[in-house]
Amino acid sequence: MRRKDWQTLGFAALLLLVAALLPLTGDGYLISLGVSIAMYTVLATSWALFSGPTHYISLATAAFFGVGSYVTGSWIEIIPYWALLPIAAVAGGVLAALVGLATLRLSGVYFVIFSLGLAEMIRQVVTWYQNQTGHKGTYVLTDMTDSGIYWQLLGLAGLVYLAGWAIGRSRLGFALRIIGEDEDVARHVGINTALSKVALFVVSGAVAAVVGAIIAPRYVYIEPAIAFAPMLSFQVVIMALLGGTGRLWGPLVGVVPFTLLWEVISASFPNQTTLLLGLSFLVIVYLLPGGFVGLYDRLRARRALRGVPA
Repeated sequence: MRRKDWQTLGFAALLLLVAALLPLTGDGYLISLGVSIAMYTVLATSWALFSGPTHYISLATAAFFGVGSYVTGSWIEIIPYWALLPIAAVAGGVLAALVGLATLRLSGVYFVIFSLGLAEMIRQVVTWYQNQTGHKGTYVLTDMTDSGIYWQLLGLAGLVYLAGWAIGRSRLGFALRIIGEDEDVARHVGINTALSKVALFVVSGAVAAVVGAIIAPRYVYIEPAIAFAPMLSFQVVIMALLGGTGRLWGPLVGVVPFTLLWEVISASFPNQTTLLLGLSFLVIVYLLPGGFVGLYDRLRARRALRGVPA
C-alpha cells in the first residue's frame, strides 16, 4: 500500500477511537444523538458503496432495515442476540440478491420506483401476517443500553469503511465505476454488469439489515410502520448526497449536520420534517450538486488553476 493509504486508514482509526469515547461522558442526550449519527453513518455509507459508483438511486434501505429489525424482534427470546446479527446479514443479503437479480436490469426512475415500493410491499405483508395471527407488533426486551448499541454501530461503521476502502481498490470497484460512467461500454469491454451490481447491492442490503437488528432493542416495541418507515430511505439518500458520494468519507460529512438539523426541527417543529426533506433535495440539486465533497473538489480545482497550493 502507498503511504497515503496508510495515512488515510490511520486517520480513520483515530477518528473512530475518539468517537468511541462518547459514552464515557455519561450524558444521555449526547449518547442518544451519537446513536442516531452512528446509525445513519453506517446506512448512508453502505448506500453510497452501491449507489455512488453506479448512479442507481435505491430507496430500498427501509426494506432491509425492517427485515433486520424483525429478525431481532421475532427471535430474540429463542436465539442469542449475537447470533441474530449474522442471521440478519444473511436475510438482508438474500433479499437484496433476489431484488437485484429481478430489478437491476431496470434503470433510472423505474429502479427508483421499484426500490421504494419494496419497503411498502414488505410492510403490508408483515402487517397482514400480524393481523392474521392477532399480533399488532413485537416487543424487543433486552438489557442492551444506548451505549452498547452505539459501540456496536461504531464497530460496524469501521468495518463498512474498511470494506469500502478495499472495494474501491479492487476490480469490482473499478468495474462499478465504469458501469456508472457508461453501462453499455462496460458491457462491451467484458464486464459482467449484472453480477457486479448485484454483488455490491447485496453488501449494502446486508449492512442495512444488521443496522436494523442492532437498533431493534432501542425501540423496545416494533411494528411495520416503524421498521419499514419510508422516511428512513429518503433520509439516508439525502444524507449521502448532501455529503457527496465521490469520497468514502463523504456521507459522514452529510450525516452529521443533517442529523443535528433534523433533531432541532423534530423537537421544535415536528410537523415540518417533510418540508425539511423537500428543501434538502432542492439544495442538493441546485446549490450543491456532488454534495460537500463536490464543492470541496471544485474549490481545490480553482485554487490549482490559480497556482495556489491546495
